[in-house]
Amino acid sequence: MQQIDRIIFFGTPLFAATILEALILQKRPIVAVVTAPDKAAGRGLKAHTSAVKQIAEKYNLPVLQPEKLKSEDFLRALKAYNADLQIVIAFRMLPEQVWNMPKLGSMNLHASLLPAYRGAAPINWAIINGETETGLTTFILQHEIDTGNIIRQVNMPILPEDNAGSLHDKMMHAGATIVAESIDYIAQGQYELKPQPAGEFPHAPKLNNDNCLIHWALPAIKVHNLIRGLSPYPGAYCLHKDKHIKIHKSQLTNLPSSNPGQFEMANKHQLLVHCADYCLEILELQVEGKKKMNATEFINGFQSLI
Repeated sequence: MQQIDRIIFFGTPLFAATILEALILQKRPIVAVVTAPDKAAGRGLKAHTSAVKQIAEKYNLPVLQPEKLKSEDFLRALKAYNADLQIVIAFRMLPEQVWNMPKLGSMNLHASLLPAYRGAAPINWAIINGETETGLTTFILQHEIDTGNIIRQVNMPILPEDNAGSLHDKMMHAGATIVAESIDYIAQGQYELKPQPAGEFPHAPKLNNDNCLIHWALPAIKVHNLIRGLSPYPGAYCLHKDKHIKIHKSQLTNLPSSNPGQFEMANKHQLLVHCADYCLEILELQVEGKKKMNATEFINGFQSLI
């Protein structure tokens, strides 16, 4: 047995906050939370606090918000908590003096079956690449990002109707279970850390304008998966008749294509776009400066773009 009396939690977005609250409700011994600094946002530039900070304040947990993770003040404050274990979820890369501070190290949760999809956007890229299965991995942090020895893994299906948003939410709730189990494994001392297999595996780089751009000259299934993998955020987009258009939802068809990139109206309410092999039916989209709309609303309001 290894006593775990003091845990520090690192995280920022809702994904991490949901797991933090689950751990708090399980009476896990979380003594402090580390999250991103507040940022000015909105028209009034009011201070915006992270989802993790909001949960920490809800349960009166101390919050550290370092600008620099190597600052002496932060390292001194972190060390004063004398944590047995640190849990890191959806947070920026930690320097060694931070992840190596607790006696039991720092545990990370990653939203893939490592070593596949190391990187910033594993949920998105698994769908973009047409995977039908993914999973969650807990591992101990070490020097190279997402390479540490594995504590536990669980598989999860990717359903045809899943997009990045629905899969994110499923993994967020399942994440609380695997993190809690991993804490227990470490405490019991009856687990074996498994090195990640060597070899070539798909990566999950940051999303940007280049890899979110739709290329209609690709097969329809590839375009469809790109749309699913980027919905609801940041959104796959195309440039059509000098307009920036986000495509939020699509559906495969068996209608043969003739001119990739051509927008076409069918049956007065169907919007089709030609791809390399088949036409893709567009169900939800958003013209720059406008709200999200369905195909019928687009057809009625933007005839000039068809």
